[in-house]
Amino acid sequence: MSISELSAERKLYLRALQREKHFVLCMRILILVFIIALWELAATMGWIDDFIMSSPSRIFETLKNLFISGELFYHTGISCFETVIGFICGTVFGTLIAALLWWSSRLSSILDPYLIMLNSLPKTALGPIFIVWAGSGTGAIIAVTIAVSIIVTILEVYTGFKQTDEDLIRLMKTFGATKLQIFLKVVLPANYETIMNSLKVNVGLSWVGVIVGEFLVSKAGLGYLIVYGSAVFKMDLVMASVIILAISATLMYQFVLLAGKKILGKRIKV
Repeated sequence: MSISELSAERKLYLRALQREKHFVLCMRILILVFIIALWELAATMGWIDDFIMSSPSRIFETLKNLFISGELFYHTGISCFETVIGFICGTVFGTLIAALLWWSSRLSSILDPYLIMLNSLPKTALGPIFIVWAGSGTGAIIAVTIAVSIIVTILEVYTGFKQTDEDLIRLMKTFGATKLQIFLKVVLPANYETIMNSLKVNVGLSWVGVIVGEFLVSKAGLGYLIVYGSAVFKMDLVMASVIILAISATLMYQFVLLAGKKILGKRIKV
């Protein structure tokens, strides 16, 4: 087969991929439009109680009022700040502890049952404890966020470290490499994808921690808006806050994906 024929086939293949991407995107948009239209129609026709279920038009009006009053950016900004801090701390500390456990097999054996116990424990149940320890403020919310994400990070990253190719490690030892060199040159690079996957998981976990913390103590943030809206039966406010939360979490997740692609290049499949 000639080069020109191969090139033509390649072009056809790329066009097919492009068409598939466009089709998937169009179907996603159509499904969203269908759900919104059906929801609005059901509220308008009285099929559902729009006081309880709200409606897209009422939610849009609430979002507009929040935007005009400036509360949209204020509450969203507070929740995003708390999430980013908790996300960074949970990921960094979790990765460092995982590296420490890989470094010392004795320490790993000692702490293993405690990690399993903490992982099985509902971290949100510890919220009141953190509030007593850290006070009813941002510190308590960030503490809850770290508690939710750090154990998962430790277990996932440490498992990846342990599963690093033993042949490569033995080869490095043969050449007289120190344990630090083995970690930096073999173990860490071999687990870039594992760490990236941990980051993806931590985005959702960090938002869970922040919202739980705001449910309990916050006087601002998206969690506060949801609790306040529920207390005064303003379901429009509750649904609008949930939509803002979903958009914020999605944007943060996409940012993590783009950062991973930028830093690690083609090593990571997302």
